Amino acid sequence: MNKLELISALKTEANISKSEAARVVQIFFDSMADALAKGERVEIRGLCSFFVKEYKSYTGRNPKTGEKVMIKPKRLPFFKAGKELKERVDF
Repeated sequence: MNKLELISALKTEANISKSEAARVVQIFFDSMADALAKGERVEIRGLCSFFVKEYKSYTGRNPKTGEKVMIKPKRLPFFKAGKELKERVDF
């Protein structure tokens, strides 16, 4: 399912216009992205949680040359499926 399919499903289920459904989905995604950018955890009970992992800098290697390269610290988003979602998928 992509974003347009999600908007269409919301439009049908909630009996609202396509533009209203698109606005709801956009607000939802923007709120999640803003929370993750602040380093907050986003949890949707039973479905999933999103969180940010922080990595320290480390020394890596360039695979072509074998030269040592300093990797900068970084923050990456992660997704973890909830128990109910796991059970639904693995019916």
